Amino acid sequence: MSLVERALKKLQESRAITDAKSHQTSVPAARIINAQPSGSVVIRGMPTPENLPVPRRTLHIDRDILRDMQLLAPVDCERAIASQYQQVKRPLISSAQGKSGASIPSAHLIMLTSALPGEGKTFTSINLSLSMALEKDVEILLVDADVAKPHVSRLFGLYEEPGLLDLLVDSSLHAESLILPTDVPGLSMLSAGKPMNTATELLASERMTQVVTQLGKPGRIVLFDSPPLLLSTESRALVHHIGQVVLVVRADVTPQRAVLDAIDIIGTDKPVSLILNQANTPPSSGYYGYGSYGDVGGAPAAS
Repeated sequence: MSLVERALKKLQESRAITDAKSHQTSVPAARIINAQPSGSVVIRGMPTPENLPVPRRTLHIDRDILRDMQLLAPVDCERAIASQYQQVKRPLISSAQGKSGASIPSAHLIMLTSALPGEGKTFTSINLSLSMALEKDVEILLVDADVAKPHVSRLFGLYEEPGLLDLLVDSSLHAESLILPTDVPGLSMLSAGKPMNTATELLASERMTQVVTQLGKPGRIVLFDSPPLLLSTESRALVHHIGQVVLVVRADVTPQRAVLDAIDIIGTDKPVSLILNQANTPPSSGYYGYGSYGDVGGAPAAS
């Protein structure tokens, strides 16, 4: 069985356990330390220095569990993969900070998506977030915007935490009160929130415009882990609120027609970066290529 097949099997088993336990991950890749038993601290209305609480809850990121789930590179390949993500993040950060030459509205809001499931989107979201968090002059916020299948929230034990959808429903909540810091300097997370049948309408609402403004405060880059474009209406609603799109494409698997259709959905007014996942040949110009993990095969695919 190949590495990819083992990774997919492990993810499928993990999701089966999740469903059997009321959508709670049995071994989350993060745990909340110093958690308040009374639940989330929330801020209603605009925060001020007086009512903005000192975070009393921190997510501990367990890299060993992430490696076991094939969501981080093996230790012996860590340096090579880190180098690849440095190449991926540099133009994104330059555009987000207005240093790329062209002015891109809301360039600090970045959508990570794919045309279809199984392309490696979750793998990319986690690794890109960790790589970006190494930057000295910027804060990174990873938002689980895959509200239909919130894999990031489940992986990090945040499934029952209030998050994005709760902010959209309750206009008195402020985004800062639901963001959880992690023990990775410069990285914080926001869960998908309580599942709702009207998620698409909420993401397309004027309230979403207010929320992304709160999330994208000065000095912060926001990464939205989003549903596949061709199989969800939520991602199509979200794309209107962001400035840059990263489209993950699985080499030799994703149909070319699916990639072109996804790009059509995004439109021509936003820059799109294509990440060619599990590529074993040098990428063409304009693509970021994730090569193999040395002797163990290509980067694993997650949804």
